[in-house]
Parts: sequence; C-alpha cells; structure tokens
Amino acid sequence: MTGLNQFFQENPKAALGFSGGVDSSYLLYAGIHYGAEIRPYYIKTAFQPQFEFEDAKRLCAGLGVEMTVIELDILSHETVAGNPADRCYYCKSELFGALKKRAFEDGYRVLIDGTNASDDAGDRPGMRALKEMEVRSPLRECGITKAEVRRLSKEAGLFTWNKPAYACLATRIPAGKRISEEMLTKVEMAENALFDLGFTDFRVRVLDGMARIQVPEDQMGKMFELREKVCKEVGAYFGAVMLDMAGRRPGD
Repeated sequence: MTGLNQFFQENPKAALGFSGGVDSSYLLYAGIHYGAEIRPYYIKTAFQPQFEFEDAKRLCAGLGVEMTVIELDILSHETVAGNPADRCYYCKSELFGALKKRAFEDGYRVLIDGTNASDDAGDRPGMRALKEMEVRSPLRECGITKAEVRRLSKEAGLFTWNKPAYACLATRIPAGKRISEEMLTKVEMAENALFDLGFTDFRVRVLDGMARIQVPEDQMGKMFELREKVCKEVGAYFGAVMLDMAGRRPGD
C-alpha cells in the first residue's frame, strides 16, 4: 500500500501498541516490509486472555521481531476497576501512558496503534484517549478498512488474517458493575470451554452472576445440539447459563 509506505518513510522509527489481533499484526508486518524500525509492545493486563498473548508471541516469532512485554496491574486503577460507562477512556490512558513511558525510554518518539478506517471514531472514549496521548493510527490515516486489512494479511501469509475481532474481557461485564480479577478469570475459562467445543466469534457476558452467551446466528443450531455440554462446561464457572436468542451481531 502506497499510503503505508509513505507513512513509514516519514516515520521510520515507531513504537506499536501491539495486541496480536488482525490490525496491529498487519501494521507490524507492513512496518517491517517497508523498512521501518518498528517495535511491538504488548501490554499484559487482566483484560487480555492468554490466547491473545500466545498469538502475539507467535506472530512476532514468525516475523522475526522481538516483542516487548509491559506488565500492568490495570485493576489497581480505581476508576477502571469501578467500570464506568467511559471506562475505555481511563483504560486506554493507562495502557498508552505505560507504553509511552517505556517507548520514550527506549528511544521511540512516535506511537502508533492498529485502529483502521472502518472503526467509527464518533465519541468513543478510547479514541479520545488515543488522541490525547498523541497516538497515530496509520491504517486509519491511510484509509485502509478492516476488509482490506484482512485481504492484505492473507496475501502476506499472516495467520491472523481471518482471526475474529476480540474485545477485551472487561467488555463482558456491564458498565457500573465493579470488575474483579476473579470474574475476568471465570469469563476467560468459560469462553475457552466454548472454543474447545468448536464455537467461534462469540461472547460470554456476565449478567447478575449468570453467563449470557451470544453466538452468531449460524451457530445457534450447534448451540442447541450441544446444550448439555455447554451448560456443564460454562456452568462450572457460573450459577446459571443463558443463551441470547437474538444472537451476536458483528461489532457487538
């Protein structure tokens, strides 16, 4: 992509907030491809499931680049743990604040992330935090959409090309309900159980101590077929298991 080529010519040294997801993985590949000194920083918190960390390590190993891991106790931030409606603003501020500090110590002055042109900036709290932290989003700046990122990733041979979008574990807990590490662990274990049963692109949301499962419409039949197994596996972590009959819609 000419746009990214130009971006990395103008910014040949950059620190990337790296998650191991589709967007940041392609951005890392592109930076390397266009000859930039791009360094991936993975900020490890209780909000990221273990499989995301493993995917991030695998991607970096495949590209032959070292990944810097920053350990952050995000729940020690009282406002984040309190889970207000704009929690993402405070969380992103903490994450990229830690990234900025470490990156500056390592000699990087340009911070970038994987926000793409399909992401609706609107009044999203997380986007506001990125703007305040002066984090640039090359994919968005160059007009590269999610669909294009997937296509380009597939052409580049990146295993992340068809990886489902995955919001952090904190999004499974309703705003206003305090977030605990114990609850995040329960969600992660329940979702791991569904992965093992062959489900994809789903969510296990917490509702008054119960698990509310959302799966895409085309997996509803499978959910009914495996009802007993789902209840047993997910019920090991929650008092009751419910299925959202409306299904999970993209972006939800």
